[in-house]
Amino acid sequence: MLKLIKSLTLFWVAHLFTLLICSFCFISYNVLAETRIKDIVLIEGSRGNLLIGQGLVAGLSGTGDNLDNVFFTQKDLTDFFERLGVSMQGVNLRTRNIAAVTVTAVLPPYAKRGMKLDAKISAIGDATSLRGGTLLVTALLGADGNVYAVSQGPVVVSEFNPASNEVRTRSKVIETSGYVQDGAIVEHEIDFDFCALDKVKFTLYNPDFNTSKSVADTINNNIPGNVAKALDAGTIEVTIPKYRKSDMVDFIAQIEQLKIEPDYSARVVIDEASGTVVIGSNVRIRPVAVSQGNLIINVGDFQPSSLGPNASNSKVAKANRFVDQQRGSGVQEINSGSNLSQLVNALNKLGVYPKDIVSILFNIKAAGALDAVIEVR
Repeated sequence: MLKLIKSLTLFWVAHLFTLLICSFCFISYNVLAETRIKDIVLIEGSRGNLLIGQGLVAGLSGTGDNLDNVFFTQKDLTDFFERLGVSMQGVNLRTRNIAAVTVTAVLPPYAKRGMKLDAKISAIGDATSLRGGTLLVTALLGADGNVYAVSQGPVVVSEFNPASNEVRTRSKVIETSGYVQDGAIVEHEIDFDFCALDKVKFTLYNPDFNTSKSVADTINNNIPGNVAKALDAGTIEVTIPKYRKSDMVDFIAQIEQLKIEPDYSARVVIDEASGTVVIGSNVRIRPVAVSQGNLIINVGDFQPSSLGPNASNSKVAKANRFVDQQRGSGVQEINSGSNLSQLVNALNKLGVYPKDIVSILFNIKAAGALDAVIEVR
């Protein structure tokens, strides 16, 4: 009896340990599948603002604008000297060391005065290269016409890329564009006061009704007061509780750290130039037979319509063998309910070219065996 009790005890301990291990694995898998809310949403109002200006790049080694052809460069240069107190009346400028450029930058949200930004430089005249030039003081304007930053500094253009110790190759860049690293300084801020808000809207990067509802439900399950409401597929509105008005930063940070499992639509993205195929995890393929060249791929229990829906497995196998003999020996079988990535792997194993894989995917979609959006880039 004692031995029996010990055996039963050991059995239940082992069984409980196994359950704990399985539960731990299941929880770990779910945790890995979860995503923070901050990684899939944008807070309304927290966005960058585009800045643009027009200036001059000096110090070019004969690669600048031809002042006889580009009149606005000559005018900008004349205005520049006159602002410095140098009279340019009657002076005929012939230099090729100056180029007119556009200067662009992005003013990030919550940018403060004195913060430095990268500026993008692009020639607008007939300059052949901006390499070695220096951008002169240029005001950067917002869409409202106000100055938000001032830019100046040396222009950087990509150099030669060393392929090896003996070989140096030029990267495929245009020398009439470059950038000034930390070359723009913020002069004016865009006022945005979180504490004055009664509601905050979160916008999904990839709108989806299920994801929108999940975000709202997760917020309501973790913050008292039923404060979140999904307005549509891309917007979640959160009402700020009165007791959290004084700590808005902590309140938003708490919401951003909450985790959900986003739901995405089935999508296949194809880059025809490189032959790259990116397949979402929700993409599934129905039973279908693919015949291309000298190969055949059967997905699931596909039955030719000529045999009828009640055809036996032996008849289907016989029909498939006949088609195999006629078309070639490259045959691949895939189980029913398989995802599209397994089909693409099978095509790769049979040596199908990327452009042919793209064509096959389009034809499977046309046949109604692929329930997914195909996006071509």
